[in-house]
Amino acid sequence: MSSQHIRILIVDDQELFRKALSTLLSVEADFEIVGDAANGEEALRLAANLKPDVVLMDLRMPVMDGATATRRLRDTLPDSHVIVLTTFNDDEAVFDGLRAGAVGYLLKDASTEELYRAIRMAAHNEYVLAPTVTAKVVSELNRLSKPAPVVELDIPLTSREVEVLKLVAQGKSNLEIAGELVITEGTVKNHLSRILDKLDVKDRLQAVLKAKAVGLIE
Repeated sequence: MSSQHIRILIVDDQELFRKALSTLLSVEADFEIVGDAANGEEALRLAANLKPDVVLMDLRMPVMDGATATRRLRDTLPDSHVIVLTTFNDDEAVFDGLRAGAVGYLLKDASTEELYRAIRMAAHNEYVLAPTVTAKVVSELNRLSKPAPVVELDIPLTSREVEVLKLVAQGKSNLEIAGELVITEGTVKNHLSRILDKLDVKDRLQAVLKAKAVGLIE
């Protein structure tokens, strides 16, 4: 990611919405709109050339849906982070988007400030969810949660890494974790990198899910 600009690709089948969103985002000095696409297939083609930092992705589009496009983007451009931006918040849509690898899920009625914050967090590979979506995720985790025996990892997590992971599970950003533990944001990122390696997972959400499964966190 550029130290000055967050490169953004907008993907939505409604042209007027794409243009309005582009105008809205362009007022921010650290945002650069590098392109827009009307469907997932076009998004993949553009992303391969434009290498966006953040992709704002609708879910239900012709030719290729957003979940499929998100999954393929994650495989081919792991440094491009997807925020689902949609009108749909039913369980199927939410979990399709998150399972595909989106780091954010917002509804189109989100406030301007919520959207700006989400883009900046996603550019640093931090999760951000609409409140209604967070509630669905927590409900599903609780439903699936069972008392699990603590499983020994090949390389155990340190007490500090467990502290960081618990705060990640609470939905806190790297900056918020740094403030709570009185460490630098860079140190938080280093802890997270080691946590992902030790748990053999790719992202924060997978880390939390695996930690719950093996009994590291409740």
